[in-house]
Amino acid sequence: MTARIIVGKTIAAELRARVAEEVARVKSANGLTPGLAVVLVGNDPASEVYVRSKRKQTQAAGMASFEHRLPADVSQADLLALIEKLNRDPAVHGILVQLPLPKSLHTETVINAVDPAKDVDGLHPHNAGRLAGGLAALSPCTPLGCIILTKRVHASLEGKNAIVIGRSNLVGRPLVQLLLNENATVTIAHSRSRDLKDLCVRADLVYAAVGKAEMVRGDWIKPGATVIDVGINRLPSADGKTRLVGDVAFQEALNVAGAITPVPGGVGQMTVACLLVNTLRAACAIHGLPKPAV
Repeated sequence: MTARIIVGKTIAAELRARVAEEVARVKSANGLTPGLAVVLVGNDPASEVYVRSKRKQTQAAGMASFEHRLPADVSQADLLALIEKLNRDPAVHGILVQLPLPKSLHTETVINAVDPAKDVDGLHPHNAGRLAGGLAALSPCTPLGCIILTKRVHASLEGKNAIVIGRSNLVGRPLVQLLLNENATVTIAHSRSRDLKDLCVRADLVYAAVGKAEMVRGDWIKPGATVIDVGINRLPSADGKTRLVGDVAFQEALNVAGAITPVPGGVGQMTVACLLVNTLRAACAIHGLPKPAV
């Protein structure tokens, strides 16, 4: 048996197209153009790539894109002042501060300064708390993408045994809450969990978000299980360059799983698409409009 490949690139493109349709509808019916502001501090190469992608896709969806670039040595006070300005700006419905920030800045303070109604990263304690309580909230984009990808394989996640390997605030913890909201039975594990293989092999749904290259082996996977690989790791290749791999040993899992996301081309493609979803949802909520159909 060879697993079905869950092509995140295709699913993300379809989601972006639906967002664009909803943006056009909201513009036409309400004169509202959703706006996303991205704040980039310093010139981290990976962050530069992400910000360019976000700008391009935001504009392609018909949204307004606002980009603020600050030097790496910007003071905490100046960064917080910019966030407060964006909080008050009626043209901005989503605020994303690109992480990681330079070590001179206190990330938690910066995240907490964003208006929860505009927190399209879903990291503010207000949104994290609402999500943990099973209430409506802006959810972090990567876990949201994981759920959408899973539902391309399973129409309902109710009653399924799921394991989330990784407990970060950005992926693992919010993903657990989203799965609970789908009525899945959830185990949260991490690199220090005992008998991790035994925990994993019982799961119908496996989410690997631990940040260790190819840690999840093929014999950890229950035959027919759906595997969502969130990891992005670089390993040296034979030609002296590097290659991208996930947290799952893909070739091994491919022969056991029922469906699996590749790396690259899987979850990563969904993150920016879900950022557009969150921005559209935030714009509608701020203006008292019904939740959009995405």
